[in-house]
Amino acid sequence: MSRKAAAPSVSPSARKAAVTEPVVRFDTVGMRYGRAPEVLKDVAFTLAPGSFHFLTGPSGAGKSSLLKLVYLAHRPSRGRVELFGHDTAQVPRRDQPWLRRRIGVVFQEFRLLDHLSAFDNAALPLRIAGGKPAAYRDDVAELLNWVGLGKRMHASPAALSGGEKQRLAIARAVVNRPELLIADEPTGNVDHEMALRILRLFIELNRLGTTVLIASHDRELVEASGMPVLALSEGRLKRQRAA
Repeated sequence: MSRKAAAPSVSPSARKAAVTEPVVRFDTVGMRYGRAPEVLKDVAFTLAPGSFHFLTGPSGAGKSSLLKLVYLAHRPSRGRVELFGHDTAQVPRRDQPWLRRRIGVVFQEFRLLDHLSAFDNAALPLRIAGGKPAAYRDDVAELLNWVGLGKRMHASPAALSGGEKQRLAIARAVVNRPELLIADEPTGNVDHEMALRILRLFIELNRLGTTVLIASHDRELVEASGMPVLALSEGRLKRQRAA
């Protein structure tokens, strides 16, 4: 795996301090879109380094909006969001790509590049980080085999089923062993057997040190994991409990 690039304007002392901080911290966070009512209301929680949590709640509870705050797609309307010890509202634009490279994201809508093969889509984070194909070819192939796409690695996304696209999106998100993995309904388009296999992949990544946050409606999957749960309801974090 290729080494992650460092942010040019974040000092070594700041990077060292960030390791000892929670990976994610929300402090009385509110979020709204434009002038609409808040979709998140006074949300407060922390994710410790190496932790694994599920984010649950009915449709419209605010799960996707919360994840967008974590991966810097939006900023809070009020309150404070910290990522790797940095207040996201104060992170200069030039440093945002550096922070994002420390995060793997599995989007509901996949966001695959149609002009690239499945292999090249999965390898894209490594390529962007400056890795050489000869150095990562075997790792990417092994990962695609693990998610059941070993025989489809040369196919274009247009030739893949919805479930295959979901698995490819997951492979791309985890290929560079991110420090933080965020997944929005990552098993919504796969069968139960594959969902459990994907869960095992997330758990193994977590054992290697990655902090994991998964938004899911799949109660059976959540219970099978035995991991702690953050439960949202109408934009509020109602409880934080063990699974």
